[in-house]
Amino acid sequence: MAEFDAFSGELLEESKRFLETAKESPDSVAKTAYLHSALLLSCSALEARVNAIAADAAQHRTDLTVHEKGLLLEKDVRLEKGEFKMVEGLKMTRLDERIEFVIVRLSGKRLDKSKPWWGELMAAIRLRNALTHPKDVPAVTEKSVTAAIQATIDALNALSKAIYGKPYPAANRRLASKLQF
Repeated sequence: MAEFDAFSGELLEESKRFLETAKESPDSVAKTAYLHSALLLSCSALEARVNAIAADAAQHRTDLTVHEKGLLLEKDVRLEKGEFKMVEGLKMTRLDERIEFVIVRLSGKRLDKSKPWWGELMAAIRLRNALTHPKDVPAVTEKSVTAAIQATIDALNALSKAIYGKPYPAANRRLASKLQF
């Protein structure tokens, strides 16, 4: 899991660096490309971290049902010969639902959806979805991407505090990337 956690952290750092590069760019075409990259990478970083937490829990927790493990691993669960079994088929669950499940089930605490980070995260996911599955030209701006990356960091921090009882290590750096390219 440590290698995958590091990968998630790299994606977040790349996202922050692309935002910094977008802010520095005088070229509007380049700025837009950097903003698109920053947004997509920040959501990928969050999803990677959620996947790592879920895989770790599915592997080590003995109190999870097969349905819960199926949700965590995004695997289909079927009834075979009178028993529920996880099968190879993919069964995707929305990212916000997985985050809520991970927090509630693994920490035993309720997710407070009134916290500012939750609303900002929902906006970030909607923006990412508008860019990934476009039906119109999405309004991806410096302000919206900044808010999306901050929401990702805040979500990672909330997950870490709920599951592990300690802050997410990169949360104190906020939007400052440690990358130079």
